[in-house]
Amino acid sequence: MSVYNITDQEFEQFQRFIFEVAGITLSSAKKALVSGRLAKRLQQHRMDSYGAYFKLLSSGEVPGETQIAIDLLTTNETYFFREPKHFDMLRELALAARNAVNPRPFRVWSAASSSGEEAYSIAMVLDDCLGSLPWDVVASDISMRVLERARAGHYPVERTTHIPQAYLRRFCLKGIDIQQGTLLVERELRARVQFRQVNLNTTLPELGSFDVIFLRNVMIYFNGDTKRHVVARVLSLLKPGGHFLIGHSESLNDISDAVRVISPSIYRKP
Repeated sequence: MSVYNITDQEFEQFQRFIFEVAGITLSSAKKALVSGRLAKRLQQHRMDSYGAYFKLLSSGEVPGETQIAIDLLTTNETYFFREPKHFDMLRELALAARNAVNPRPFRVWSAASSSGEEAYSIAMVLDDCLGSLPWDVVASDISMRVLERARAGHYPVERTTHIPQAYLRRFCLKGIDIQQGTLLVERELRARVQFRQVNLNTTLPELGSFDVIFLRNVMIYFNGDTKRHVVARVLSLLKPGGHFLIGHSESLNDISDAVRVISPSIYRKP
């Protein structure tokens, strides 16, 4: 719990800040989250108010501070093989690609990968289904901090309970001694995932095109206009016939008609 009190005016400043840089809309219910996550930065800079810290961010006087604030305000917890129906679909698509007459590289983008659990879940399925055939996983997030954690591939055991036992034995190393209670994704699989910093609310970098794109549980943070712009950018990189996966609590109604719904949260590009 923060020892600092954040005023309504100060909270509104940070609401505007994170909307302008990331397109994320913070409801008033997130006031405690903002104050709690930024409190250590006030301590670090020996400040006594969130307004003073906001002025510091606005001034640009401290290199890297804006990225730190973005990281703190956009990080979300996730876990391996979340929403298993999507990974069942991915397995079917990967097996179909393996059996194609002229197999081509099968590419998947985890577009809001957070700390990497989704991307490594994808990589486990592709390695299992495609083996030595060419495949590629790109994982992106706006937060440099979570991308560093993702590249390390080191997780608390409680976040790994949904990994199938066969995959646990094949792709993961169980921590011992001081690492007890943790799990490490094995080196070869980590090397197959390319992590990139990408802000979905701006022009996208050159990433190539993809057979499957995961954009799950992130649209809930955007308003209607931002959703439409983000989804249009992301779908521009989806191959014709490719599949687009969103969170079960999300929908593309009034957001995009560039893809057709196959089942709830699963779409296909004509």
